[in-house]
Amino acid sequence: MIYLQDLLLDIKSLKVGTRLHISGVLYTARDAAHKRIINILDNKKHLPFQLNNAAIYYCGPTPVNKNGLCACGPTTSARMDLFTPRILSEGVKFLIGKGARSDTVVNIIHKMSAVYFIATGGIAALLSTTIKRIDLIAFKDLGPEAIYRLEIYNMPLIVAIDSFGNNIFNKKR
Repeated sequence: MIYLQDLLLDIKSLKVGTRLHISGVLYTARDAAHKRIINILDNKKHLPFQLNNAAIYYCGPTPVNKNGLCACGPTTSARMDLFTPRILSEGVKFLIGKGARSDTVVNIIHKMSAVYFIATGGIAALLSTTIKRIDLIAFKDLGPEAIYRLEIYNMPLIVAIDSFGNNIFNKKR
């Protein structure tokens, strides 16, 4: 298990295909939230959280149940490819989702020394057990697509695109 803050200090050590368990703070954001983030940035307004050195998890958690848990699995990342260059240019260092990314996104991940992790799809209930705290941060009207701040502990991930631009989806089998 490793903390995201520690990974910032040694982001170049993360190699494509590496499996790890991370802990720290993630911000959820899907399509609608990304559109609003870009609009806020374009209008030179302030976001309710810092993008610099942040981790964005492409998911829309379901409502919290009586036990405090929600389903919180990854969504298809390619839908955010249009927004990713701008998000990374604001200092985001970690992206988490599922599926392949466009060549443009692979190149910008490399240029900005960021990392794209994949989480296994279909295990949303299991991934939710890594959440130790969930707080609504912005865009409540978007429901599950609102931005939530998640404090996670021991979330299993795989490095899919490393800061050198190596891409797990392009590896020779």
